[in-house]
Amino acid sequence: MTSSSHRRALITGASSGIGRETALTFAKAGIDLALVSRSQAKLEAVADAARQHGVQATAYTVDLANVAQVRSQIETVLADFGAIDILVNNAGMGYTGDLMDTSLEDWQRVLDLNLTSVFQCVQAIVPKMRQQKGGTIINVASIAAHQTFPNWGAYCVSKFGLLALSKTLAAEERANGIRVMTISPGSVNTSIWDTDTVQADFDRTQMLTPEIVAEAILQAATISDRAVVEEFILMPNAGTF
Repeated sequence: MTSSSHRRALITGASSGIGRETALTFAKAGIDLALVSRSQAKLEAVADAARQHGVQATAYTVDLANVAQVRSQIETVLADFGAIDILVNNAGMGYTGDLMDTSLEDWQRVLDLNLTSVFQCVQAIVPKMRQQKGGTIINVASIAAHQTFPNWGAYCVSKFGLLALSKTLAAEERANGIRVMTISPGSVNTSIWDTDTVQADFDRTQMLTPEIVAEAILQAATISDRAVVEEFILMPNAGTF
């Protein structure tokens, strides 16, 4: 791994919400950043803000929903940016709907972005981490990885799958010095609630903020190399799921 003063992270879904705040929080901690998302313009704005803290920050446009190309595109990012010490798999989508009303196309879209894209990012980055003899992978799941909610079937399945992926990867890569962590926030006030795939009416003022989640991700990422936060469940104190 690179020295603690020159850590380098790749964050997916970095153009908004939890990903954006994680990027800025990491930048304040002196961590260089490879920022990945679909929106180049939004990514460049985040990169510009991160550079104000004196770190290297580079934006890379990758459509993580196109899972057939994710591995090769992330490998291209690594070839350009260099070694990665911390991978934060944050990109994802929300989806509501009864299971019986969920089309196969929608089901596959949720699983592709929330689970399979993470699998492909991991396959691109883990070989490099093995060469470095260490690294940290943080997968952003959800409380929906631990309990099910009616009308959130496809989303819950994707997050339960992400938790299983994380646990299996942790068991396989522990001997290689690679730590795998999962953070499962409760409801977070992000633009996910404004997307056309989510139909829900909650009091967003009672939710976690992206900044709170980002701080938790930083704490998990920077804990002593001799320790690992295997699972981090972060809930709003007000009780909103």
